[in-house]
Amino acid sequence: MSAEDDAIPTFKADFGALMSYLRDVDASPVSISPRRYSHVLRLELQDLAAQAHVHRSTISRAPDSETIQRFLRETLRVLRAATDVAGDVERAIYWFKNEPLREFDYKTAQALVSQGRADAAVKYLRMTEVGFLG
Repeated sequence: MSAEDDAIPTFKADFGALMSYLRDVDASPVSISPRRYSHVLRLELQDLAAQAHVHRSTISRAPDSETIQRFLRETLRVLRAATDVAGDVERAIYWFKNEPLREFDYKTAQALVSQGRADAAVKYLRMTEVGFLG
């Protein structure tokens, strides 16, 4: 990463800006950059690999592999839903990483996505948005 990449950009309510930032034009015009994703979510690449259930070298050697890209897309789907509820990308990221959810044995949405349960996290957010949850 260059010195310009060291600063983590802010996105506020602009989910489109987040998506543009995450686009990996070096690997593929349709891929999400695992490095930029890790940068935004303040994750070590080895932690991203563990969450995506791939070997840590896969992140750098095959960043556009279907396994990694599927994980990143599912994460972004949950983050989009969280942004719609919270009205702010940064608050959504904070919630995604840190909020223990009682309905899921106090796991975070990040943990749910890692377990392949993105649908459950999105459903939870929809229920929260319409007021079915406290």
